[in-house]
Amino acid sequence: MLADKDRIFTNLYGYQPWTLKAAQMRGDWDNTKALLARGQDAIIEEIKASGLRGRGGAGFPTGMKWSFMPKESKDGRPSFLVINADESEPGSCKDREIIRHEPHKLVEGALIAGYAMRARAAYIYTRGEYIREAETLFAAVAEAYAAGFLGKNACGSGYDFDVFVHRGAGAYICGEETAMLESLEGKKGQPRLKPPFPAGAGLYGCPTTVNNVESIAVAPTILRRGAAWFSSFGRDNNKGTKLFQISGHVERPCVVEEAMSVPFSELIEKHCGGIRGGRDNLLAVIPGGSSVPLVPAAEIWDAPMDFDGLKAVGSGLGTAAVIVMDKSTDIVRAIARLSYFYKHESCGQCTPCREGTGWMWRVMERLRTGDAAVEEIDMLHQVTKQVEGHTICALGDAAAWPIQGLIKNFRPEIERRIAEHQREAAE
Repeated sequence: MLADKDRIFTNLYGYQPWTLKAAQMRGDWDNTKALLARGQDAIIEEIKASGLRGRGGAGFPTGMKWSFMPKESKDGRPSFLVINADESEPGSCKDREIIRHEPHKLVEGALIAGYAMRARAAYIYTRGEYIREAETLFAAVAEAYAAGFLGKNACGSGYDFDVFVHRGAGAYICGEETAMLESLEGKKGQPRLKPPFPAGAGLYGCPTTVNNVESIAVAPTILRRGAAWFSSFGRDNNKGTKLFQISGHVERPCVVEEAMSVPFSELIEKHCGGIRGGRDNLLAVIPGGSSVPLVPAAEIWDAPMDFDGLKAVGSGLGTAAVIVMDKSTDIVRAIARLSYFYKHESCGQCTPCREGTGWMWRVMERLRTGDAAVEEIDMLHQVTKQVEGHTICALGDAAAWPIQGLIKNFRPEIERRIAEHQREAAE
């Protein structure tokens, strides 16, 4: 279990004010000038050595991503850092806690990451529904400017750096990095074809890196405490601490910072007071936000909560939004509800996703009531395979995976409903 002294987010629950003065008491903005004085390449090497992988879902090594940015502009184009605070994944609610209660960790992290990548400015793109969070973030950025930490000669380092907060309009698709860049430019939020990748041509056609809120907010602490400290948590390739968001049928739903690779059972028993109705009442868990396949109770209980551990049980860590479902759950209805979400949020650019998400939802609704033929289960699975991997962005995959997980693990339940419906119709 992670010791309190090793927690990066010490005000996660907002027991203290979020303001600059309180943040400095907690160690934020502590001689940031000295961190910047280490030099751009040294900062990137430290982040690489820490083993930090992106906390937004894909898990790409953060230091490596930063190193892709061009070191000097050959044609006068500036570079940008874009921070993804769109957090629209059902079940995910960690970034809002950082923005609400620890915004200065994010703002300081933006300066350090932006400096390391030689970026001219950072844009923080916040989810449209996060109204109070955006107000806090605007105020925190204003405090940092007033204190001389941002703007011209940021922190007395001789480096000029600006931070802009941009409020989205509440579209899930804008959480995809290239759709976010389109939205920032004032266009319709639709993903771009890659290549070119954002590091070559991103925001306004300039080199851009897109990072998750948590990935950026932990950077100052890693630099202060050292890469070796951060990489002492978790297994190989799964290093550091992580915010887990546990919702659903547990005694105490919560957002908690814990070491990577913590077993699922420990996460639930220690922090959430256990499964509602006891361990035997657990049915299934979606371990990484709604876009990863569910895992049945027997397979998840001892699984290490990290990228590789959850991949081994046929799912993924995603954003570490752990949705717990006990035996009172109508599992087919739950997945049908997620299918509706993906149908609603598809941007309509790619035919497999535009047509497939609606079709999958309609079949899921009939499977929910049992008003279908058994052969349609295989047909639905086949269609998910035709959507998965055939779209510009990963929303097609995200729509397909929950259904694939359901069919793989709970096929008998779907067949039981169909048989029951046919029996009732015959009577």
